[in-house]
Amino acid sequence: MVENKIKSSASIDLGGIFKKVWSNRRLFIKVWVITFILSCIWILPQPRYYRAEVSIAPETSEDSDIGSLAALASNFGVNIDKSHADAIYPKLYPDLFESTKFLTGLFGVIVKTEDGTIETDYYTYLKDHQKQNVLFAPLRACQSLLSSGKEEATEQSSHNGKRFDPFKLSKEESDILAKVRGNIKCNFSMVTEVVTITVTDQDPLVCALLADSIKEHLQHFITDYRTKKARDDYEHYKRLTDEAKDSYEKSLEEYISLRDANTHASLQSVVLKLDAMDMDVKAKYNIYMSLNTRLEAAMAKVQERTPAFTELINATVPTKPAGPKRMFFVAVMLFLSTIGAFMFLFRKELKEWF
Repeated sequence: MVENKIKSSASIDLGGIFKKVWSNRRLFIKVWVITFILSCIWILPQPRYYRAEVSIAPETSEDSDIGSLAALASNFGVNIDKSHADAIYPKLYPDLFESTKFLTGLFGVIVKTEDGTIETDYYTYLKDHQKQNVLFAPLRACQSLLSSGKEEATEQSSHNGKRFDPFKLSKEESDILAKVRGNIKCNFSMVTEVVTITVTDQDPLVCALLADSIKEHLQHFITDYRTKKARDDYEHYKRLTDEAKDSYEKSLEEYISLRDANTHASLQSVVLKLDAMDMDVKAKYNIYMSLNTRLEAAMAKVQERTPAFTELINATVPTKPAGPKRMFFVAVMLFLSTIGAFMFLFRKELKEWF
């Protein structure tokens, strides 16, 4: 039985296949013409888009030997679990780009188109200044009619207090956030430990400006996170130091006033009071100096915890669009339509062959 199946499959008549295809060439021509026209109708109105990249090497608090060993092991697909002093380390930066709080912070970034006609924040740019495929114009018109009654309430809620509340976004803001997630990608290389940020947009200048702004936004976000404890300690010691300084200066002023008023005093009560005030001034001075030392240490800690980011590839304005690949799309559609036409033409034979 197996032999018969092999023989039947091996007895495919290639010449017969070619003759049948040639005799039905008009079918293939019709399919190609229709596919070409429909593909062009679909792909040509699609807006062009551009891509810009920026790469940075963030400073890590890991031991250099462990980091080197882990980088070497990652080449062989082995992951060495390293202890991190920070909860947000470079490997988690791509996950950070999924955070609503982080992404809503990009809404206020000012962008400008290459022709100079548009200069606004990124939220307004995505909301009002995006090119659309004309084929979807009727669908967009219906959607705008259905949502027109909700626009006023949405706008009012967005501008009460903070413009954007990451905890509670409106429907429109959620849609814009989804666009931002689609336009911005972050990748971390396990081998080189380099963070690459990729921005996609319809305007080349907006791409470059946004990529550079996202890099700065990421640096500020990580810096704020890593220095938060140190900055809180600094503010705490600064408050205590200011209070200690005011208390010391007030006691010193009272002591000097009493001392000047009793320059030649010989009463034991006055002498004892001056001695007590002198000791109090010295104690408050020692407290003030001790807190001032801690304040300087806290300031040094803030500087120590501030991470450094080395920019490896800077953002540049792209000169060529990244897509859509119109010729490639049409070629793929023609190829698929050819396969479809072939399967339709030989549907009976395919059942026998397979």
